[in-house]
Amino acid sequence: MAKLNFGGVEETVITREEFPLEKAKEILKDETIAVIGYGVQGPGQSMNLRDNGFNVIVGQREGKTYDKAVKDGWVPGKTLFSIEEACEKGTIIMCLLSDAAVISVWPKIKKYMTAGKALYFSHGFAITWNDRTGVVPPKDIDVIMVAPKGSGTSLRTMFVEGRGLNSSFAIYQDYTGKALERTLALGIGIGSGYLFETTFQREAVSDLTGERGSLMGAIQGLLLAQYEVLRENGHSPSEAFNETVEELTQSLMPLFAQKGMDWMYANCSTTAQRGALDWMGPFHDAVKPVVEKLYDSVKRGDEAQRSIDSNSQPDYREKLEKELKELRESEMWQAGATVRKLRPEEN
Repeated sequence: MAKLNFGGVEETVITREEFPLEKAKEILKDETIAVIGYGVQGPGQSMNLRDNGFNVIVGQREGKTYDKAVKDGWVPGKTLFSIEEACEKGTIIMCLLSDAAVISVWPKIKKYMTAGKALYFSHGFAITWNDRTGVVPPKDIDVIMVAPKGSGTSLRTMFVEGRGLNSSFAIYQDYTGKALERTLALGIGIGSGYLFETTFQREAVSDLTGERGSLMGAIQGLLLAQYEVLRENGHSPSEAFNETVEELTQSLMPLFAQKGMDWMYANCSTTAQRGALDWMGPFHDAVKPVVEKLYDSVKRGDEAQRSIDSNSQPDYREKLEKELKELRESEMWQAGATVRKLRPEEN
């Protein structure tokens, strides 16, 4: 395990150099890995494991995602089964269903969680709030997690490109004494760049905070606020979108992703540098109370309950599509669709 220094804070991480693929394959050579669910994380994790030479099968209900699995090379009756059949055959059950689906499917999965098996998640939601989800695993199994820090699509794309998406890992229950090595082997097998340790509770809370905050919710709110102010003051949709979104995503994000915010600042004009340094404080002071309120809501379980309640409504999908349609058809993102068509690589 490597020791890394994060601004004065030391942290232990596991890299692919220390835990090579061959070691992972040796640890899992007698295991049958059953990937349950083929939605967001299922395709990337299962195909990466398959391409890395592990014994993998998929369990999925018939429908569009089942058909997608077939197109991806999973063979009905050989490597593609019903959820129940896959759970029966698997020694490691990778539960990659959506949080809502886990709640409804858990009674089927639990029947096949016999002594010594491992139950794997990529999100701490179901276990952290199991007083609300009902997902209480039996005591004679391992309960483990590897959580890629990105979408399943990114995990697959980066794997194909020879790169890796960083992942957190956690052990909730170690019945066999092999939970840690099983977890790390799976983390390497799915194509993680490096692995850092967490707990189910910390992963769930940080994940929900991030999604509602800087990763999705806050970024949309901030971008829309700036776009609206520019439009209200006479700037055209093209100008407002380019100054708010296009320059951020196409020019600046790659710079600070590569070497950090200070390096991005150093590669901008002195006018931009001065303004950024002067205004980052007021933005921080305005936003931090909102983030604190968000974090408290997540930690109390309010956000989990809201998600459970929303997803359990029979017309939730219709309501969700309506909200997404309104977002898609808003002026800012219609401007974005037009601007994207004008990118040279898009033509």
